[in-house]
Amino acid sequence: MRNALGFKPMEQFDVSGKSVLIRVDINSPIDSKTKKIVNTNRIDKTVPTLKWLLDRNAKVAIIAHQGDTLDYQNLIPLVEHAEKLSEKLGSKIPYIDDVCGLSAVEAVKDLKPGSAVILGNLRYLCEEISTFEDAVKLTAPEMTDTWLVRSLAPLFDLYINDAFAAAHRNAPSMVAFQELLPSAAGPLFYKEVSALNQVMESPVRPSVFVLGGAKISDAFGMMDKVLKEGSADKILACGVTGEIFLMAKGVNLGETKEKFIRDRSLDKFVKQAESFLKNYGDKIVVPEDLAYEKEGGREEISVNQLPCEEMFLDVGQKTIDNFSSIISDAGTVFVNGPAGMFESELFEKGTKEIWRAIADTKGYSVVGGGDSVSAATRFTDLKKIDYICTAGGAMVRFLSGVKLPLIEAMKKAEDKN
Repeated sequence: MRNALGFKPMEQFDVSGKSVLIRVDINSPIDSKTKKIVNTNRIDKTVPTLKWLLDRNAKVAIIAHQGDTLDYQNLIPLVEHAEKLSEKLGSKIPYIDDVCGLSAVEAVKDLKPGSAVILGNLRYLCEEISTFEDAVKLTAPEMTDTWLVRSLAPLFDLYINDAFAAAHRNAPSMVAFQELLPSAAGPLFYKEVSALNQVMESPVRPSVFVLGGAKISDAFGMMDKVLKEGSADKILACGVTGEIFLMAKGVNLGETKEKFIRDRSLDKFVKQAESFLKNYGDKIVVPEDLAYEKEGGREEISVNQLPCEEMFLDVGQKTIDNFSSIISDAGTVFVNGPAGMFESELFEKGTKEIWRAIADTKGYSVVGGGDSVSAATRFTDLKKIDYICTAGGAMVRFLSGVKLPLIEAMKKAEDKN
């Protein structure tokens, strides 16, 4: 009988003495000059998974990526990743600068129960890079003939995926081992899908989505699904998303901000916003005031006083108070995208106060996306957030109703068991 999520967690498998291949996501921000890791969040979250396996005497080979052809400045070996994992685990995790060649194969064969090795950067393989994925459309069964899979699959008893942040990637390391090996979800993967499922399918009401930031295609993709399916009772629109909704309501922001929006082709979302307002107007809450810089200080202006020839970079206090009040009464809160340019002291107020309201709410709270997590880290006690999602693109696609290659592969593997 299929698990409720469509795949089994790794805890349901006996791993003692077994050879386990685990795909993790420890792709980390890298300093462009020193080529050193500047944030270990994903590495930190991987440690409990590896500890669980090692404590149960599994023989563990770790595969992961760092950078890509589209992110070439971050395409570096996983030496420092291995060092940090070793430090945090309290046991040596050697690094083999070979993905699936003879050295990698020998290292796997030499593993003893309770030991691990991290293999070379997956993105050193052409079949793992995004340009290959885009140009050569391989199915999962076809990927079993790739060098990575045919070299490593025969060496293992179990494949575990704990890399939900890369779930949107149709790559051999993500979807092909499930064709050949018993497969399980690692705890990060399992928890993230569970948390997002709860937000989408069984939220405690009222369910509030806080959607902001400048990457508004993400927000509009999510809105289309959660409004149609009734997952959201309220959408609190802030950042550029909020300004697009103001334009859709007929508000003239002023030539300065509207030119900024047009120059980035974001005005194409105005018609979609008009449709949302027509069909779900009672569910969408837009800013009442906006903030801009004046003579080195912060100035706020009511939407009723627009247009104004300024570059708005935050919401104002009335909006903050209204959003915070709605959040405090919420049963579920999901947030993606900051309220303003929180990196600036002048314009951190909206994000800081709204994020603190999210942390203080008694409802179930989920924060996702890089900027949202950075803001939560900066302004709140993360222990007060119920779930921090490590994924960015995968999370947005999941909440937009897009089928993710990893989830489809795991469901297919479960059907075989």
